[in-house]
Amino acid sequence: MKNFYFKDTNMFVLRQINNKVNTMVASMSVICLMLFMTISILSSSLALRNTMQRELVEMTPVDLNLYKTANLQESYMKYGVEQRITNEKQREDSRHPIKETLINNNLDMDVLKDVVEIEIYATNDLTWKDFFGDSFNEVHEKFPGLAYGKAEEIVKISDYNKIARLYGIKEYTLNEGEYIVLCDFESQTELRNKVLANGNYPLKIAGKEYTSKYNKCQEGYIMMSTSHTNTGIILVPDSCPLTEEMKEEYLLVANYNVETEEEKEKIEEIFAGNAGSSSLIKSLNDNGIEIDGFTKISLREASIGIATIVLFIAIYLGVIFLIASSAILALKQLTESSDNKQRYTILRKIGCDEKMINRALFRQIGIFFGMPLVLAIIHSIFGIQFAITLMSGLANKDDLMPSAICTVIIIGAIYGSYFLATYTGSKNIIKESE
Repeated sequence: MKNFYFKDTNMFVLRQINNKVNTMVASMSVICLMLFMTISILSSSLALRNTMQRELVEMTPVDLNLYKTANLQESYMKYGVEQRITNEKQREDSRHPIKETLINNNLDMDVLKDVVEIEIYATNDLTWKDFFGDSFNEVHEKFPGLAYGKAEEIVKISDYNKIARLYGIKEYTLNEGEYIVLCDFESQTELRNKVLANGNYPLKIAGKEYTSKYNKCQEGYIMMSTSHTNTGIILVPDSCPLTEEMKEEYLLVANYNVETEEEKEKIEEIFAGNAGSSSLIKSLNDNGIEIDGFTKISLREASIGIATIVLFIAIYLGVIFLIASSAILALKQLTESSDNKQRYTILRKIGCDEKMINRALFRQIGIFFGMPLVLAIIHSIFGIQFAITLMSGLANKDDLMPSAICTVIIIGAIYGSYFLATYTGSKNIIKESE
């Protein structure tokens, strides 16, 4: 490419870059790796933070969720080990709704409003293994660690719609003989959709056969969380012959019957407590009545704390790697400029003006700074995708674009500042040789 090679000072610039590449192979590789880590860490962590903040607001629509196991037996199997419940009071209470338990233990129900309580059913005749049916061997081969013996959660359509109405999410309708699968955990949704894809997929529920209304999972959930973690709920018509023995859990959903944040904090102490007080839940558990749950305030405090820690560590590591890379490149280039004063003097003697020399210096530094950054960007495209896959359920690919823009701004500010400072410093160094 003679027309390019012999144009202006291109030959000089390319020879300078060639010399640097030959002498800085190892260090440039390390710099490229650090820039790759910077881009990947910042983009992934910012995407994680954006997803957590967005889903936290979406997944905490009410103030309180309480749940307890229903129909506790004196003994049951857990992870292949027999567990025994000798507390008769606990077994007796498990046969009553949560609201009744709260009233019997002197809770003033006036502190709550919009109270909705439903029953969640389950039967060992419908497990995850039964749901996957003929696809079980294929799914098990790819994902051997899933709890295929876990019974599917079953909820009546009217009960779900009560909660959906309170949450402000989509309600559903069912005809006789139909069911709907609700699932919003991405990896589980993909597995279930493969089974439902053929349409009218049959399931036997409580001795009666039902077919899927949709050929894919629908979005929805019944319990609050910090992210989309619903691995599967099966909605059935109210006429489904679910028995009292199939009740697995009670779920109570409610809002605090106050308006201000200060008043909500006072009611929060009743259910969640704090470092200096005992909550109603803890008091019930101490008396042998097991009720568990979470509140909007506690979920948000925990999520914000985790997001802040992750973001702080990510920004710290990312900026450290970025500054280290930029500093090494800047020091190397300034040293090279000092060592090569004579070469720029020769350029002046053969007729190159200052504008041409400065342009040659700018291109040289630009290529020197740009090469490891471009390689790091190419590698990070795949690195970020891998990181998002690992964080499935926590970070959403849709949040990558705004996080990538923030990463570009951070790198542009720091890396660009070092580049401009290096160019200015190198220009002053070569001027001293006049």
